[in-house]
Amino acid sequence: MSLINTEMKPFNAQAYQDGKFIAVSDADVKGKWAVFFFYPADFTFVCPTELEDLADNYAAFQKIDVEIYAVSTDTHFSHKAWHDTSPAIGKIAFPMIGDPSGAITRNFEVMREGQGLADRGTFVVDPDGVIQLVEVTSEGVGRNATELLRKVKAAQYVRAHPGQVCPAKWEEGEETLAPSLQLVGKI
Repeated sequence: MSLINTEMKPFNAQAYQDGKFIAVSDADVKGKWAVFFFYPADFTFVCPTELEDLADNYAAFQKIDVEIYAVSTDTHFSHKAWHDTSPAIGKIAFPMIGDPSGAITRNFEVMREGQGLADRGTFVVDPDGVIQLVEVTSEGVGRNATELLRKVKAAQYVRAHPGQVCPAKWEEGEETLAPSLQLVGKI
């Protein structure tokens, strides 16, 4: 079953952000757009490249009122150690959630059972706590923050403009479509 259009499940967790440990829950997420960015583990190889890409684009996400939550099954202590030792991870200003119990990872259905690791899962959650976008890639395939930003903008546009949809490669400010009987077969 797809998680698209389902409500995010409740959670409580500890995270590392801006030099301190913070509590994060589903209640903190509701009322704004959010990206949950699951990755397998701290101190690995593809993960820091993805997280650095997000860190480099974080201001653009913040500009459109989107918070990013990086999540792995490591602890918030491990996140701090990685943040303090890796130049790439040291750029991160968004919360890095520790999920050592795997509860959040299981809630989003990206747990690799038997390994205790998360798949590379990306979830866009709207202000009502409803999941609007799901992307899961294999271990060796890194994600692109610029493409994720484009998809979030499209999801925000569709939410704000009922009856409109964003075609492939849609960029902010470009034409959208209004699905109708008269449009069938004309594209």
